[in-house]
This record gives sequence, structure tokens and C-alpha cells, in this order.
Amino acid sequence: MLSTRSLLSAPALLIQWSPCNGREFNTTISLQCGTLPVPLDYTQPDPGKSFHLEIVKIPAPVQPSRGSIQLNFGGPGSPTRADAVVLGPLLQQGTGKSIPFICTDDSYYIGQILSQVRSGNDSDNALRRLWERAKADNYICQRLGKGNDTAEFIGTAFVARDLISVVDALGEDGMLRYWGFSYGTTLGATVAVMFPERVDKVILDGVQNPHDYYHSPADFEEWTDTDKVFSYYFTSCVEAGPEKCALAALNKTAAALEQDVWDFFDNIRAAPIAVGSDVLDLVGLKGFVIEQLKVSAAWSSLSQLLLALIYGSERELFLEKLANALSAGSPGGPANIIPVQSLWGIHCGDTIPRAKSFDEAVIAANKLSKISRLIGDVVTWNMAHCNQWPWHAKETYMGNFHVKTKNPILIASNSRDAHTPLKSALNVSSGFEGSGLLEVNGTGHAALNVPSVCSFKAMVAYWVNGTLPSAGSVCEAPHPFDGFTWADVFQEAIGSNLTRLAQRQGVFRRWLH
Repeated sequence: MLSTRSLLSAPALLIQWSPCNGREFNTTISLQCGTLPVPLDYTQPDPGKSFHLEIVKIPAPVQPSRGSIQLNFGGPGSPTRADAVVLGPLLQQGTGKSIPFICTDDSYYIGQILSQVRSGNDSDNALRRLWERAKADNYICQRLGKGNDTAEFIGTAFVARDLISVVDALGEDGMLRYWGFSYGTTLGATVAVMFPERVDKVILDGVQNPHDYYHSPADFEEWTDTDKVFSYYFTSCVEAGPEKCALAALNKTAAALEQDVWDFFDNIRAAPIAVGSDVLDLVGLKGFVIEQLKVSAAWSSLSQLLLALIYGSERELFLEKLANALSAGSPGGPANIIPVQSLWGIHCGDTIPRAKSFDEAVIAANKLSKISRLIGDVVTWNMAHCNQWPWHAKETYMGNFHVKTKNPILIASNSRDAHTPLKSALNVSSGFEGSGLLEVNGTGHAALNVPSVCSFKAMVAYWVNGTLPSAGSVCEAPHPFDGFTWADVFQEAIGSNLTRLAQRQGVFRRWLH
């Protein structure tokens, strides 16, 4: 395998930093921006065919720093630049911006894609229609849109090489420091096995199983605990009581509340509801619920919404709020069409085995539905696109994930994660010799979504001196309806000065609910 150094035609360039354009980032943090030319195609590097990584750096408040940390927040296709900036007071790191993958920006074709998002079991022929719709969407990407420009060059292996190119261009010690979440853990695992000798410190948080990612026709293991977390939502709601969870005021058991929601799902399947300029159907509602399950700080508001939708309490008010939420970020909403296309471009291009026929796809779809009643029929949409995707990434990592890195990596997972189960963290940890596992006895997608003094101290200890948690140790976290925030963590772990700093600089509320 060629190293990044051998692929570049000249010694690594150093990034030239300058103040960022303040209009791009709504923050008072002092930011520095720079660009780095990297090969468009690492398998055939050509100085005339390169692109510029756009990089933003948040300088450490105390200099000299211990080294730069690169970030990836997952998706794949999430807007890491913005997330990194708003997390600045927490992390003080640099991160990159990748090639945008856009199938089309034509409003007509975007409308075609959005209008056909559906569950794989909406009707007797729903799965077949979904399969054909995916074929049509892929046609839009390849024949009517812009997919051919970049589709082969955005695979995970190339991004792993980009990370090392950035390491070389930082002019530090030549070692990788990286923090990845969700899909970012697959990227992190990939760069760690491709360049084990370059690993200084790597945290993989909210772990996706990279074996599954590359070598399965669908993301089966990701949804292992989804239904368990869904049931736990109602159990913890009843435990929290009506002051913290509106549904608890109904004086029903957790099982009865959950059954009411399943019954409502059946009703929505048969009779969708107009919500503002959108229509709330089964896919939209399930997708919205799944997103809320990822962040326990949203659980209280989710209970209010479900109370309104199902039991009629202030229903019109909450329908209006839901309309705004769907427009802003539901899986099938207009605001999310670009990330969805990025997900197709990256994940589908990386997928190695693909169904050779609709009948083979049905087998994968049925397996997804058996793994998770809540999300299995919804994610068949992505499965249908990836199995018919017209491109393969120019480079795909084909090896296993068993390696000893120069320095051990830290793998973090919550005990209950609706998207990336603890099982995946255990699987990945078993392959990285000497790695440490940080389990947080909390609920949410990735440990960074579950404020915990214990996990905060554990991660700080790792970043500062490489200390790993002792085997079998578990960090406790507050009850998901308690409203415990990262500001509370800072207050308890460090003191009020850091809390005031975080509040003054406007740390992203995603992490400071």
C-alpha cells in the first residue's frame, strides 16, 4: 500500500494560516483558516488534478499546544467545520472540509427525490417501488446531475489519506490525533489500520462496526439496540414522572405508552397528516423519533410532542413546532437533501457487496426489519440506493481491523445507543490490540451526547497523558430526564470559570442542552 508521502510529488507543504472570514462562523472564538492542496485521486496523483482542503483551526488557549486534533462528526457527510467551531471551547482543535458531493441542485429533481421517500412496508408493493425509486435517483445522480465529477474520489480510504496529509502539513510531530463520532469512527478505524505507525491518540465515540460498513449490503449491526432504547424511553419517562416527562401524567405503564405509540404509527401509515407545508407520514415520524432518541436532552420535548400528537393535548401548537422541525432537519426534509446525497456518495461508494437483484435486496430488507421494528423499514431507502449505486470508490480498504497501533486508541460507547450499539464498540475494541474501552452507563448517540463527569475526566486523561480506563470500568451518567448538561459537568469537574467561558463563547447547544 502506498503511503501518503509517496503519493505526493513534493515534500509536504505547510498550511499557511490567516484569520477566518467572520461571516462564515457565528462565534467570538479566534479562528484561523487555511487550505491544503491534496490529490484528487490518490491512486493516480496528478499535480494538475488536485483540490484544496479547507481547514479551520481553533488555537489552544494555552500555547504551545499539545498538538492538533482532527474531527469528524459522522453522517457520513455532516458539516464538520461548523460543528468543530461551536465545540471550540470544549476541544480547541482543527478540522477539515471535504469535497462536496451533490447529485443535483435542480429543484425539480430534488423534488422528485424528496417526494418519494417512504418506508419499505408502506404497502404490498412498497419495497419494490422503493427499489425502483432508488434506481431512478441514481440515474439522476449519474446521467442528469453532477455525480460523475466526484463520486469515485470521496471514499473513506481517500479521506483517511487526507487526514495524514493534514498531519504532515501541520508541521508538528507527524503523529495523528483524531476524534471521530458515528461514521467518523469508521473513518478513524480505517486511518488507524492504514497508518498504525502514525497514531498518537485516537478516540472513536459512538462506534460503527467497520466490518459491517464495508462488507454488508446494509448496516445491520447499527440498529441492534434501537428498539431496546425506544422501550427504555418509556420506562425512564414513567420513572421521571410528569414534571419531567409529559407522558407520565397519563398514569399509564411504560408498556402501555409504547403500545399507544405503535398504534399511532399504524394510523399514520394509513392516514398521513398535513403539517405546515409538509406531510407527516410514517417515514417522517419514525425518522424524527429516531433523531430525538439520539440525544436524551431532547426527550422531555419529545414527550410533549407525542402527548400532543397521540392524545390531542395542544395538538395544533405542536404540529406547528413539528412542521418547523421537519423543515429544518428530518431525514426526508429539504434541509437534509445535501447530507443525504453525501451519505450516498461516500457510503454507497464504499459498499463492497451489492445485491445483484431485487430478490437479494428483499433478503437484506427483511433482515433489517427483524433487527429493528422502529427503523428497519426506514433505512431500506439507503440500502436500496447503495446496492444499485453506479460507482465504486477508487480505493476501498479491503483488509481486516486487527492491528497494533503505535499508541493505543480509546473506544467510547454508551450502554444504550439507538444508532451505534455497545456491541459494535466491543467488536472494534477486540481488533485494536491494547485499546481501551470507555463505557458510559447512559443513553444517547455517542458519549459526547451524554454529559458525565466520569467520562469527561477519562477523556481528558487520555488526551493529556494517554491514560486508558481500567478494563471493565463503567462511567455512570445521570438519568436521561434529569436535564444534566455539559455546563454542569464543567462546574463539577473544573469549576465555574470554564462554565462561564463556555457560556460566553456560545458552545453549541447540541452539547450543552
